Amino acid sequence: MSNQLKLGFVGLGIMGAPMAGQLVKAGHEVFVYTRSKVAAEIAQSSAIQCTSAAEVAQKADIIFTMVPDTPDVEKVLFGENGVASGLSKGKVLVDMSSISPIATKEFAKKINALGCDYLDAPVSGGEVGAKNATLSIMVGGDEKVFEKIKPIFDLMGKNINLVGSNGDGQTAKVANQIIVALNIEAVAEALLFAAKAGADPAKVRQALMGGFAGSKILEVHGERMVKRTFDPGFRIELHQKDLNLALNSARALGVSLPNTATAQELFNSCAAHGGKAWDHSAMVKALEMMANFEIGQKS
Repeated sequence: MSNQLKLGFVGLGIMGAPMAGQLVKAGHEVFVYTRSKVAAEIAQSSAIQCTSAAEVAQKADIIFTMVPDTPDVEKVLFGENGVASGLSKGKVLVDMSSISPIATKEFAKKINALGCDYLDAPVSGGEVGAKNATLSIMVGGDEKVFEKIKPIFDLMGKNINLVGSNGDGQTAKVANQIIVALNIEAVAEALLFAAKAGADPAKVRQALMGGFAGSKILEVHGERMVKRTFDPGFRIELHQKDLNLALNSARALGVSLPNTATAQELFNSCAAHGGKAWDHSAMVKALEMMANFEIGQKS
C-alpha cells in the first residue's frame, strides 16, 4: 500500500464524521458523501465532497460506509446513484454500519459479483472512541482483504479482530450490543437501589469501580446516571435497532434471550416517554419511573 490512498467515506453522522476525519488526518485523499449536513470538521478539512455515493465509489479505491440501519446500507449500496453503480473491478467496500448479519451476506455476494471485495466491520466505542481513534472493530470477510485494509482500520481503532467470514463481524457486534445493554441495566438497577436505600450513588459507584463489579459501563454510563447527562453518545433508538437484530436472529435460530428482551422493553419505555434520542445510559429512567424515585434525589 502506498503512503497516500484514495479512500471514500459515505455517512458522516455522529460516528462517521470523526472516523472519516482520522483518515484525513493521516494524509490520505478522502472523498466523502452524506445525506445530512457535512460536519464542520470535515467541511474545513482537505476531504473532497462528492455529490453522490456513486461518485465516491468512482473516485476512491477503498470505500467505507457508516449509516444507521440495514435499509440505509441497502439504499446507499444499491439504490439510485449508490456505491455499486460507481464500482469497478478490484475495489474494496467496507461497511462499518451495525446491521443484519443475514442481509450482510447477501450484500457481500452482490458486491463480489461486481468483481469487488467486501468486509463487514461494525464498531464499538461510541462517539468518544471514534474521536479518539480507539474503536473496537469486528471484521467479517476474506483474510487477505482484511490484512490489506488493517492499516486503515488502525487509524480508527485499537482492538481490531477478524472474526470470520462475511456476516460474522455483524454477528459479533450484535453480541456486543447484548452485553452492553444488559450491563447498562445492571448498573442502573444497582445505582437506583443504592440511592433509594439512602446511600450516595456517586460514592457507591466509586467503591464498586475497584472490585469485581467494575466495568467500562459502570465507569462511563454510571457517571452519566449519577450526573444526569443523557445527551448522546449512542442514542436509545439505535440500541433498540441492534436489539431487534438480536431478538429477530435469536427467533430464527431458536434461541431464547430473555434478558435481552427485558432490556429492549426498558428502552421501549424510554422511547414512549420521548426518549428515543437520549443516550442509552438513560435506560435508568425507565427503572426510575417504575420505582417513582430518581437517582440523586433524597430518599
